[in-house]
Amino acid sequence: MKTLLVLAPHPDLADSIRGSLDPERFRVIHRSTLEEAEPLVGRGMADVCILDVELTTVQGIWVLEKLRRLAPNCPLVAYTSSKDAQWEEEAYIQGVAHVLAKPVRPRMLLVVLDRLLAGSGSGASGPSFGSGSYSGGGNPRGSGPTPASFRTAAPSGSSASSPDSSYALPEHHVATTLSALRRFSGVLCHSLQAEALLRQFLMLLREILGVNRAAIFLRQPSSYVGSPPLTDVRRLRSACAIGLPNGLLEHFQLSFESGIGGHLFREGRILRRENRDAATDVEVQKEFELLGAQVAVPILDRETLLGVAVFDGRVTGEPIANNELELVFHLLEELAMGVKNIWLHDQLAANHEMMGEILRELSSSCVVVSQDLLIQHANKAARHLFARSGHRGADLEFSDIPQDLGSKVYQVLRTGAGIATFKYTPPDQPGKLLHISILPFVRPGSAMPHAALLVAEDHTQAEAFRRLEMEAANLRLIRNMADRLAHEVGNALVPLSTHQQLLAEKFRDPEFRASLDQAMSDSIKRVSRLISQMRYLARDSVVTSEAVALSPLIEEAFKEAYRYQPTRSAKVQFENGKQPIIVNGDRAALRHALTEVLLNAIQANTADARIGVQAETEQDLEGRDWVHIEVTDNGTGFTAEAAEKAPTPFFTTRTVGLGLGLCVTQKIVQVHHGRLAIVAPSAGKPGVVRLSLPLQPAANPNN
Repeated sequence: MKTLLVLAPHPDLADSIRGSLDPERFRVIHRSTLEEAEPLVGRGMADVCILDVELTTVQGIWVLEKLRRLAPNCPLVAYTSSKDAQWEEEAYIQGVAHVLAKPVRPRMLLVVLDRLLAGSGSGASGPSFGSGSYSGGGNPRGSGPTPASFRTAAPSGSSASSPDSSYALPEHHVATTLSALRRFSGVLCHSLQAEALLRQFLMLLREILGVNRAAIFLRQPSSYVGSPPLTDVRRLRSACAIGLPNGLLEHFQLSFESGIGGHLFREGRILRRENRDAATDVEVQKEFELLGAQVAVPILDRETLLGVAVFDGRVTGEPIANNELELVFHLLEELAMGVKNIWLHDQLAANHEMMGEILRELSSSCVVVSQDLLIQHANKAARHLFARSGHRGADLEFSDIPQDLGSKVYQVLRTGAGIATFKYTPPDQPGKLLHISILPFVRPGSAMPHAALLVAEDHTQAEAFRRLEMEAANLRLIRNMADRLAHEVGNALVPLSTHQQLLAEKFRDPEFRASLDQAMSDSIKRVSRLISQMRYLARDSVVTSEAVALSPLIEEAFKEAYRYQPTRSAKVQFENGKQPIIVNGDRAALRHALTEVLLNAIQANTADARIGVQAETEQDLEGRDWVHIEVTDNGTGFTAEAAEKAPTPFFTTRTVGLGLGLCVTQKIVQVHHGRLAIVAPSAGKPGVVRLSLPLQPAANPNN
């Protein structure tokens, strides 16, 4: 990462440059005056220096002269809103590489920077902050110029640019470098423990800078598992300290609202106790005094304020220099990134543990199988279900899963396609019923799964309860049916019983004999229809199959319906588009189904029944031919409740009858692999019943 020093009276130019460049490649640091930038420029910590200067007077040239004396090798880029040709020429003479006009144009700036940095090789101005080692002396590691003490003359007889000679170091410098690496490795070993990492960092700072007291305060993100309530998110708690009593830090916190934390949150810059802003803030002075600190450094994670580090002066009583605080600031920035990564790791581990606990406590058996057929996770239910008798150890192995299930898991891992839920009975447990689902786990950007989830739900008891419920429902249906049948048969026998009582007395009366004949005829029709309904409800298959012409079948069905409901005004009109239509099935059953529908249409308006029957053929997407028969009456139409419940047994809106007509029709149609539909009712529209049956073509039908 390259460091760009922006020297401008206002931060607007720095903000524009920062927003135009990739933050992963460039770090933008803003300074208002050359005096503030002197620690950076003097130590060669900037890769490129960008100035906001007006090239219309000599004052801008003076700034360039001072900057060139401080950093003779640092590339310079000048941004100006107005310029004069004479002063622009003088700027180039003073060493400015490019003079650019405001506003900032991202593409132009990026091209200029790439050329300057490419022309300077590995970077003649030294490394960016945060890339150095933790040692206090010497030049930090990076792409900057190697200090003179680290350069060695090439051995005689070898080129000065040979690879061997460029890395040759004197013995004492090798020891110094190895010591720095040892300190760095001491920090790395705590890369997953935030408190130990911070303590090791503070111990190294104490050794290098000689500070007396030091403490680091951090906020805790609200998304972190076990984090404080949202009201406490803007407070900073002590994460690590040296030289301060623990009892003090247990009851002391910094805040983003006021004091040291509030000032650093607003300004984002290093704060000294004797600073003018700090001297006028009572809360800041109280906190400095309570902590015994002299300086506070913000800990940024390149986005927001993550925490605050406070330090006392050296044990010798001397203050920490500005250039040292600059390095500490950027080291803390890198440390903040490490702490943030630790938090993310802890959150991921906590989420993984929570998910493991959830899977472990599920009643369903859950097994996660990796691509190399290793069991990554198996909950208690899975181990209880799949573990073989005599199996040693608590871990489940892939070989413990039944072979037919294991082959399906292997198929999912190799194809990446999940398997829909299916029923499964273990070979060694014939009474058990499982519902199995196998799902692939595919990472984003990957075509093949890295694992598969096998879920086995035990539905043995649920299936037993379902069977019991079906048996109970059947018993309730039988009881209801017996009650209705007894009532209907009783109604049919009442006229016969009445006439039987008067038979001996009035047998020779012609009027009585005619009444008896009518009563016997009506009762026989009612009982015969009831028997037919019971017979068709009991059938689950077509008894006889033949080719049946639809037109005469409808005529026969209408005559049969008229017998049950003789209405002189009843008329039917059949339309089939003058196309002969043949259906294949049980003629008697189909006639009975149509009779029930037509009878229902006649009863919708007995005073003036007008029935329309329309038949249309259609071919579905699978190439099968169907006939749709729509029966329309001129009654008031179905209500929403009647349209939904009409095919259910014993539902009727009249005071007579069992309510089995459309139920029997639906059963006959379903046995013939067809469908019955009650068209959704509309206000003021007649009732419509649609029967859909598969077609069986025939040659030369008599329709």
